[in-house]
Amino acid sequence: MSSISPEAEPAGTPAEPPRTGPAKAAPTRPRQPSLAQLRAFVAVAEHLHFRDAASAIGMSQPALSGAVSALEEVLDVQLLERTTRKVLLSPAGERLAVRARAVLDAVGALLEEADAARAPFTGVLRLGVIPTVAPYLLPTVLRLVRDSYPDLDLQVHEEQTSSLLDGLSQGRLDLLLLAVPLGAPGVVELPLFDEDFVLVTPSDHWLAGRGDIPRDALRELDLLLLDEGHCLRDQALDICREAGRTAGLPVTTSAAGLSTLVQLVGGGMGVTLLPRTALRVETGRDDQLATGYFADPAPSRTVALAMRSGAARQGEFEQFAGALRGALASLPVRIADV
Repeated sequence: MSSISPEAEPAGTPAEPPRTGPAKAAPTRPRQPSLAQLRAFVAVAEHLHFRDAASAIGMSQPALSGAVSALEEVLDVQLLERTTRKVLLSPAGERLAVRARAVLDAVGALLEEADAARAPFTGVLRLGVIPTVAPYLLPTVLRLVRDSYPDLDLQVHEEQTSSLLDGLSQGRLDLLLLAVPLGAPGVVELPLFDEDFVLVTPSDHWLAGRGDIPRDALRELDLLLLDEGHCLRDQALDICREAGRTAGLPVTTSAAGLSTLVQLVGGGMGVTLLPRTALRVETGRDDQLATGYFADPAPSRTVALAMRSGAARQGEFEQFAGALRGALASLPVRIADV
């Protein structure tokens, strides 16, 4: 009696057909239920009655039944137990009904958010403001937003110009309120107003109270300015250069804000330049200070809103600029004619 080796193929066993290539995977079942299917299932889960569920969502009963059946096929799970008298959720159906409701709620929230995004002056507006503008214009800005745009969530960031421009370009900020021109690529300026600079002096200074100060008076004055990085410092230096001030004359730069500058002036350490909008706030509480006004044309600065070129909310920002011009008209400024 002969034995058969384990490696030997038994007689009569058909040979395995040769493989001609990798086996093709069977097509996978799509697992993306539609919102209509989820809505139909949730309605049935809530009413446990096809006719009542169909009526609740405005769908015909056959269409609703077909949508639920299609959902079961997509998920490969039996969601309902159907009898001639009633409809029950299967154990899997009870679990998945919770998920389906959450999906529909999330889609509803998405649509509501889209509606809000389309509505002007709603949602968040991140406004950047320079320090030499913020204390004097923000009361007007905040009052305008409160009275005219109550659904706008205004968030204010006070920073120097370079930081504001960086925030605008990176999308951290939406709109800027600052002195222009900026000369920054990709930035659109919406001018608001021009305002004159005035000379703030000690009350016993020889220029105190004068209304016709020539610019060349700045050539020899002990001028106090803000620290490096403030655009108002650069503007004041430009004014002095135009007046013929020698570049080598010393300038005190120990003040980080206008309030400190004004206190130094009140202490007799020199004089400084202030924009007209800052005058009442910064000098009104100190009788050791006096104000002098320049002869026409007085040195001035332009204050504007700035936004990214092609901003999605450009129309809204332009409308806001127009409303802000009207709100600022009572200040000692010349409103931009645009």
